[in-house]
Amino acid sequence: VQLQASGGGLVQAGGSLRVSCAASGRSFSSYGMGWFRQAPGKERVFVGAISGRGGNTYYVDFAKGRFTISRDNDKNTVYLQMNSLKHEDTAVYYCAAATNPGTLLSSRARSTPRSYHYWGQGTLVTVSS
Repeated sequence: VQLQASGGGLVQAGGSLRVSCAASGRSFSSYGMGWFRQAPGKERVFVGAISGRGGNTYYVDFAKGRFTISRDNDKNTVYLQMNSLKHEDTAVYYCAAATNPGTLLSSRARSTPRSYHYWGQGTLVTVSS
């Protein structure tokens, strides 16, 4: 599985941005997909995740109410819509695929980077204050 993230860029605080992650392969709908972000000098942190068929989504507190994860399995693509962006949202955003169906069922597992088997290259989001 190869993941290609795109859509990052520069946005003003309060603005919106949607980043995408396109996947290769036939089994995309069986993968739970996660989004992580990594700010300069900081660890990679979990943002949220979506189940294989899109029926369940999970978010960390800072993303709730502002970020929305969705997926289009016909296009093998997962999206992260970010609204009301803040300067502290500045980071490289990564998508990741979890091949174990049970990963997303555990809050600890789904928020742990090593639970994911495939990673995109990341896309930089810069929010100007």
